[in-house]
Amino acid sequence: MQFREKALSKLQSPEELDLPVRFARPQGRLVLAVTVVVMLLAGHWAVTGSVSAKLSAPGILTHPRGSYVLQSPIAGQVTEVLAEEGRLVPPNAPLLKVRTDQGHRAVRAPAGGRVTALLAGVGSVVETGADVATVERVEGPDDPLVAMVYVPADSGATIPEGARVDLTVQSVPQPEYGVLRGRVAQVGRTPQTRRQIGAFLGDEALAERFTRQGDPVAVLVRLERSESTESGYAWSSADGPPYAVDSRTPVTGAVHLPAQRPVEWLLP
Repeated sequence: MQFREKALSKLQSPEELDLPVRFARPQGRLVLAVTVVVMLLAGHWAVTGSVSAKLSAPGILTHPRGSYVLQSPIAGQVTEVLAEEGRLVPPNAPLLKVRTDQGHRAVRAPAGGRVTALLAGVGSVVETGADVATVERVEGPDDPLVAMVYVPADSGATIPEGARVDLTVQSVPQPEYGVLRGRVAQVGRTPQTRRQIGAFLGDEALAERFTRQGDPVAVLVRLERSESTESGYAWSSADGPPYAVDSRTPVTGAVHLPAQRPVEWLLP
């Protein structure tokens, strides 16, 4: 029986022990070494490093007790306005005088504060229950401001008390004067409805704006005070704006969330 020449050669040297062994090329070893080093560095960073994040949400400057809308308890025609916007009034102060079928009667503020808006003027005809004024609950002109920031409901649990907050104030040019500094004082436990927000702020339009993406959680931010600025509050710039900031000014709050290790993202 005849065998092919290649088969005979295979039988003579079945293991090919006489052939040189080919090792990995130098380029391949370099790529492998770099890959291992990168993976080791990434693992070390994932365990020992940290990543910071911010949560941005809309809000407004106000006072801790908010505002209320005064509704007329009587129907008639307004004959005299007894208050001015921006002025402080004591409890039970008359704001309007209304002519009714029983004679002239006063519409009074049930609680003291500052009148921020008069919604009825001389000659206006008001119905019982009509909105006639908005009053901010303050005791004096030096009551400190706070910021109410409304965050998505599913983000409230990630915000700790004491977290730093940078507030971009709509009436203050940020490139020139920076941001207003604050700290989280309280985080709401449950989402607030438009009606609840409107009752606190005394403004249904603002409440509608804050609830467009669903019922949010209210975050109370206390502003950091400073004796060296005109506004009396601390800013990211040295002096801040050369004027005071007013209540009911819209803001955007950037809440600094706690730093996390990247490895925590992989944990359940």
